[in-house]
Formats: sequence, C-alpha cells, structure tokens
Amino acid sequence: MNDMSLGDMPWIKSYPPGVNWAREIPTSSVQQILEQSAARWPNNPALNFMGRRISYAELEDFANRAATGLQKLGVGPGVHVGLYLANTPHYLISLFGVLKAGGTVVNYSPLDAAKVLEHKIEDSQTDFLITLDLTSLYPQMAPMLGTTRLKKIIVGNVAEMSGNPEAVNAQMQATKQLASVPNDDRHLTFKALLDNDGIYRSYPVADPADTVALLQYTGGTTGLPKGAMLTHGNLTAATNQCVETTHTDPPTLIEGAERVLGVLPPFHIYALTVNMLLGVRIGAELVQHIRFDIDAVIKDLVEKKITAFPGVPTMFVAVLNHPEAGKVDLKSLKWCNSGGAPLPLEVQRSFEKLTGCRLAEGWGMTETSPTGTFTPVTNEPRAGSCGVPSPGITIKFLDTSDHVTYVALGQTGELCIKGANVMKGYWKKPEATAEIMTADGFMRTGDVGYMDEDGYVYIVDRTKDMLLCGGFNVYPRVLEEAVYQHPSVAEVAVIGIADEYRGQSPKAFVTLKAGAAPFTLKELQTFLKDKLGKHEMIHALDIRAELPKTAVGKISKKDLYDEESRNAKAS
Repeated sequence: MNDMSLGDMPWIKSYPPGVNWAREIPTSSVQQILEQSAARWPNNPALNFMGRRISYAELEDFANRAATGLQKLGVGPGVHVGLYLANTPHYLISLFGVLKAGGTVVNYSPLDAAKVLEHKIEDSQTDFLITLDLTSLYPQMAPMLGTTRLKKIIVGNVAEMSGNPEAVNAQMQATKQLASVPNDDRHLTFKALLDNDGIYRSYPVADPADTVALLQYTGGTTGLPKGAMLTHGNLTAATNQCVETTHTDPPTLIEGAERVLGVLPPFHIYALTVNMLLGVRIGAELVQHIRFDIDAVIKDLVEKKITAFPGVPTMFVAVLNHPEAGKVDLKSLKWCNSGGAPLPLEVQRSFEKLTGCRLAEGWGMTETSPTGTFTPVTNEPRAGSCGVPSPGITIKFLDTSDHVTYVALGQTGELCIKGANVMKGYWKKPEATAEIMTADGFMRTGDVGYMDEDGYVYIVDRTKDMLLCGGFNVYPRVLEEAVYQHPSVAEVAVIGIADEYRGQSPKAFVTLKAGAAPFTLKELQTFLKDKLGKHEMIHALDIRAELPKTAVGKISKKDLYDEESRNAKAS
C-alpha cells in the first residue's frame, strides 16, 4: 500500500496541515487503550453517567475486577461473551473486562428478533452474556437460557452506576422499566461479578492483526446476519486513524481535555470506535445517555459544555429542529462527526451556521471497523462527498460490469478498500469472505461511487439500493439531496416502488419541520423540476409524523420496503 505514488493517491493533497496519510498507524490489544489512558490520566473523569463521574483509574479497576470475575466463570481464550447492553458504564467495563480475561466479545442489538438472537448465540458460540435488568433487554434474552448454548446471564442494574442509586431505582420502578430476574445458578449479578480483588491472569495479544477481539454482526437486508471478525489490530488501527485526522495545526482535539457526548447505541461499530474507543484513547470524558432524548441532549450540550459529538444525520436534524436550538449557546462544540448514513448538505450547512462547528461527514462500514473516509475540517465541504480516504487507507473503484478492472478518477464503480482496519473476514464463512476480496487484497464494499481529482469520495448508493427506472440507473441519494432542499422537509427517504411501465419509480417518505405546511406530490414535483431529471422525478409521496429508524438512528429503508411489499400483497 505504501509503494503507491502520489498520482495514485490524489487525496493526499487535500489533507489538512499536520495530518499525515503515511504516518505509522500503531496497533495493540484493545485493552491497552484503557490501560495507557488510565496510567496517563488516572484522576481524569472517564465516564459521566446519571450524576456520577468515574475516573480513568476507577474504570480500569472495574475492568480488572470484571476480568477476574469472568475468569472465575471460565472465560479465557476461545470463550465468547455476549454484550446485550444499553449505553451505561457497564458496556465499557464489560468490553475491557472480557478482553482482559482473554475472551472474545460478541455484540448483540436490543432490536434483534428472537430468531436473530438465537442465530447469533449459536453461530457465534456465545457461552456467557452480560445484560441489564431493563424490561427492554432482559426479558428478550431470558428465554435463550435452556433453549440455546447460553450457559449464564450476568445482569447489571442501571442505578448501581449512577450518582444516586436509590432515587434512580425508585424512578425506574415507578415507570416500569425494571424486569424481574431469577436468583438461581444460571444468573449472576454484575455487582457479584465485580466482587473480587481484580487480580486476573493476563493473556498478552501476541499478534493484534490476527487475534479476534470482537464479532460484530452485519445488519444485512436479506438472510441472517454474518459476523465480521474484527481483530485487536483492526479496532486499534481504526481508533488511531481517527486520532490522526485530528492532528491538524492547531489540533482539532486536545488529549485529556475533551468532553464527548455518548448517545450512539454502544453495540454499533460506529459508536464503539468513533465514540467510545476514540474517547478513551484521547483521555476524554464520555457523557453517556442510555438513549437519544433530544431534550436531554440539548441540556447536556449547554450545561456540560460538550466539545465532541459523534452522531448520525437524524440526531443533527433533531438538534436543528429543537425549539431551544437557536436560543442556547452551543459554541463549545468543536468536533462533530456524522456517519452511518449520507449527510444532506442542507443539514450540514444549517448545523454549522447554528453552532459554528463544522459537521464533518465520514463513510465506513462494519467490516472496516468502521473507518474509511473523513472530511478535512480545514477545507470547504463538497456537496455529496463523504470526504477523502483516512490515514493508512487506500480506496479504489472497481468496474461494476467486469468486477476486475479499476476505473479512472471521476468514473463510477464499486468502492474497494484496503487498510489495517479492514476485517479479518466473516466468522465461519470463508466463501463469503473470498467473494468480497479482490485479487490484489482490496475488500469490495457493495457501495457504488467515484473519486474526484482531489481524492474526494462520492457514494451514490448501495448496489442493491440503486433503482432501475425505465432503463435508467437512479440513485436515491441524489433524489434525497434534492428533496432536502425543500424548506418544509425535516427528513426524507426515497425507495423504489413497483411500476408496470418503468419497472420501478421513486417514492419519497417525508417528515416536516415543526410548524411547516404540508405539500402535495404535484407541488413537490414542481419544486424538483429544475433539480432532477425526468427519469429521476419523484412519482409518489408519503408525509408522515416520523420515519422508521434502525438501532443506531438511521432511517430504515428496509422497513419502508417491507411495508410497501405488505401493502402491495394486500391490494
């Protein structure tokens, strides 16, 4: 990768001063990220949760105790431990505890159906699982005991990590958020897990690039999800790639001095790397929220003087549409990153105008841990671009017709990526792994896009999301960007619906800004007439109070497609 010429890497000329594509990206065990920060900033706050601050020294001690408790249960190399958790201190304590014990982490989503949970437990060979006594979590996992290979569930309590456990527990009981958990040999409390001296047997990670730290299941649109094998090297490389992008002159982030808003769900790879691991790596204070509540977010942005806010576009749209947004001081923000879905240019511009902070877009995926591109904060944003390849990452575009030839700059193809952050492969699926790898070691992503002469990447859409309208390729992102320019539109998603004449036609699902007047399909088409080609024009419109979202807060096109399919069968 490093033997390429500057001509092969046009993005280097777009890098901000101080950021170096060729700088060595260090890798290590994931637990070393915490160990090094705890040694460097022992008294600095690591976590800020429900009125309690946990220092780096305390977080390290908790993780050591978790490791000891897990080893007493039999966790060690080759043993897989599931994390089925909300965004509370339990997550980071458990993550580092499992890895210190020598085990492998398996992430589980609270939105998984029972069939998917069963599949993940059996497929990943999960023997132990850590969760919380929340009604949104424990009751869904409890039936897996005795019906799957799962041996024991370790159950934490949200209040035990708060500043006022009695008050928090009382409030959660009053609102019926707490589940009843049996007291038997198949259950263990999180408190009991940590009730030890924290002296555990260390298993050094000899080869970070080869040793799997995490099985992260992909949210595929068809079939059962596949487990991406993310190694210690993948995750620490991705974390340090993020760090390198902040080495601007002056630095975008200052180590040991930042406050990061933690509202992304922790089981998502974007949250794990760009929020938690990056936060711990730079010695930041991570302000955790169990869920995304816009009122609580605005309050913390103002009162806690948050400086870094990684999120998804819907979160930034919510900030912009909040009635207090224009009345409060949000100028403490200096690093805001949008990922997980395309960022509309109108949202980017409005957010920067409101806060004075550039909202930078990046691209990545589960299989890339999830780094891929970043938007240099010193450069003017480019409409529709997700930025340039991150340090240590090379991106090329493969001809979608022959899947062998790389296309020239400016030509559309399938994005292919190479770097230390790219997964080891799919768990127990060597054929699926081989299928997405090119002969020269790049991973095919399934994303269609192109790179301009300055190295900026433009994703036009997923190959499977591309619409074929009357023989023309139509990319939903282009249509969404156009609809977002309408002054009444808060959110939009475009999908393809059946059309007897054209094969497919675009349908827009829209939510409106507060107080905005609705509009008809004809009015929308008139607005879009000078923005879209005839083959791209929206043919159907559905204005809703809200759009379906995934666990990480992305608009769920899968749910919209499923709904359209059901409606078609019923009609």
